[in-house]
Parts: sequence; C-alpha cells; structure tokens
Amino acid sequence: MSNRPMTLTVAAAVLGLEGLTTLLLGGYVGVETVIGRPSDVMSSLFVAGFGILVGAVLLWVGWGMLRTERWTRSLGVLAQIFATVIGITLIQSDQQTIGVPLIAVAVIGLVALLSPPTTHALYGDQD
Repeated sequence: MSNRPMTLTVAAAVLGLEGLTTLLLGGYVGVETVIGRPSDVMSSLFVAGFGILVGAVLLWVGWGMLRTERWTRSLGVLAQIFATVIGITLIQSDQQTIGVPLIAVAVIGLVALLSPPTTHALYGDQD
C-alpha cells in the first residue's frame, strides 16, 4: 500500500481536473480556429496553444503529486492561486456559473496542498 495521504491524492485529482479541462478548452479553441472564422487567427492559435501547454503542465504536476514528488507542491499552490484570481475575475464579469465552481475547486486544492499530511508526505520530518 502507498504511504501517500488522501490529501495528496485529492490535490492530484484537483490538478488533473484543472489540467484536463484546460487541455480540452485549448483544443476546442484550436479546432474552432481551424474550422471557423476567427477575427484574429494568430491570437486564436496562441490562445489554443497556450491552453494546451498549460493543461499539459497541470497534468504533469498532478502526475508528480501521485508519485509524491516534492517539486509539485509549489507549482500546485501557484496554480490554485491563479485559478482563484481567474475565478474572481469571472465573478466580477457576471460569469458566476463558472467562477464560483472554479474558486471552490481551487480552495479544495489549496487546503489539500497545504495540509499537514501533504507536508509530511512531501517533506518528511525535516528541521
């Protein structure tokens, strides 16, 4: 049995969900750019590529969390902070149906990443 705590598994699941969503949205923008008529093709392609890249990185960080790699925590916390800021921006733009769930998922991710069992699993009993 793995000595990975449930909090680290939850954090990995949050990063995986965020990564998969971002990857799919980036792919959607890419497909719509190719088959549609965007007002600015280069901007649309950049947004699609950026979404795919960020989604892949989030999935990679989530995979690292499942493997209990130390380096994943800082990237995971940073991703949750960015998700919170994006969620607040969405709420301020009258997009509560997207912003509120995004903030809720980000808070769950932050709590899981900053919990004592996660800290102990990633860093052990260091002084």
